[in-house]
Amino acid sequence: MAERANPAFAVAAVALPIAALLYAVILGSVEVHTYVHVMAGVLWTGIDLFMAIVLGPVLGGLAVEERASVFQRFTPKMTFLMPALAVTTIAGGITLVTRVAAFPAAGPWLALFTAAATLPALGLIGYQFDALRDPRWLVPFGVALLGSGAWLAVTLPDFAMTSHLIATALGIVVVLSVLGFGVLLPGEVRMYREMVSDEPDAALIGDIGLRNARLSGIQGVFQLAIVVVMVLMRWSWY
Repeated sequence: MAERANPAFAVAAVALPIAALLYAVILGSVEVHTYVHVMAGVLWTGIDLFMAIVLGPVLGGLAVEERASVFQRFTPKMTFLMPALAVTTIAGGITLVTRVAAFPAAGPWLALFTAAATLPALGLIGYQFDALRDPRWLVPFGVALLGSGAWLAVTLPDFAMTSHLIATALGIVVVLSVLGFGVLLPGEVRMYREMVSDEPDAALIGDIGLRNARLSGIQGVFQLAIVVVMVLMRWSWY
């Protein structure tokens, strides 16, 4: 897939956001940390909204073969770029709010967030690839289930209500994570597998691509909602 995306683009799309996140968390100031989190979020939200508002309607008006041709060029790049931006935005936000000591009772809430985001996403991945009985899926799902269960067991005795804004933000991020990693990303992988098959099904490629473009609009709405929450949270600090 990296060859189709252009190897240089694939490496840069993943390495630059992750490197920026690591620098912000380990060495950067709070201002740098905030900048990395916000810029990654702006790019993630902007691309999703562009796909839903501009690309989706354009592709919906194309013939099946033309639509598939667009996605054969577009999908490999998005498969590398969007997960990297999502991880940078989410991890950057969680580490930032923890860093500035604005996340009461962080341990239990992060354990709940991890279980709520990871397990449904893995379940949807298994469902989309018809792999719910495949050991290659069962092993990571079992590890995630045991790990999440252990973390919950350790932290839940200390559970306490956190900020209502943070709880709302975590709920929105759960939806974004499940939709992004459980539906959109597997859809892109399915399209790629169809592209490189001996007899690519142009209709399937176009249908999945159009579905992803439309679902990006839902992502965009939730991302705009979390921007509102972030502004309210920042305002409440003053």
